[in-house]
Amino acid sequence: MLGRFLEFAVPTPDIRASLDFYRRLGFSQAQVGDTWSHPYAVVTDGRIHIGLHQDPAAAAALTFVKPALLSFLDALEPLGVELLVRRLGADVFNELGWADPCGMRVKLIEARTFSPSKRRPVDVSACGYFSEIGLPCAAPADGKDFWERLGFVGMEEPDAPLPHVSCTSDTIDLGLYEPALLREPTLLFQTGDVRGVLARLARDGIEPSGRLPAALRGGPAALLIAPEGTALLLLGDEAA
Repeated sequence: MLGRFLEFAVPTPDIRASLDFYRRLGFSQAQVGDTWSHPYAVVTDGRIHIGLHQDPAAAAALTFVKPALLSFLDALEPLGVELLVRRLGADVFNELGWADPCGMRVKLIEARTFSPSKRRPVDVSACGYFSEIGLPCAAPADGKDFWERLGFVGMEEPDAPLPHVSCTSDTIDLGLYEPALLREPTLLFQTGDVRGVLARLARDGIEPSGRLPAALRGGPAALLIAPEGTALLLLGDEAA
């Protein structure tokens, strides 16, 4: 219903520092267009695209591409969507935006802002296999209901290392977590050897954060924080 997931958009005060960090993780840079007036770059591991926006007015957002966006506008009102951004017209790049019950911004735009990457999904980064975007959500049941109305399939995951509600779609999977378990939007990866990954990253000057969720401390897991603040959670086989 929302179209195809495009990117996890994040604001960055220093796009060069962010690009260098993801390069050291093994991400590739995609070719961007001239849609945005602010400095903009995209990095990818083949499964997740991270849009780096050097714009002080930007906010982290789940961004989807929805062609014929104007004709889709009427379909949003019955779904309980309250628009925060409505930029439509013949002389602008069409864009709609709102927040989900968890407080996460959602953005719909009319066309891609970067070229498709030639990188294959099997060409994983040092982080491992990207699995989902985790969102802190004080009311997971409300979040599940909201995302199901937008075409996602929701399912309880009570036996996971971090219990959550999984909301899946054809192009992106979301996890809704109690804020006590996950404090910020987080990219989750599965990797077989967390200690080995951390040793390799340490040689490149990347150290894990001490903000690892309490439930995962002492286990095969690590948290990385990008220069712009994006959290990347690495889960070993036993934790995943």
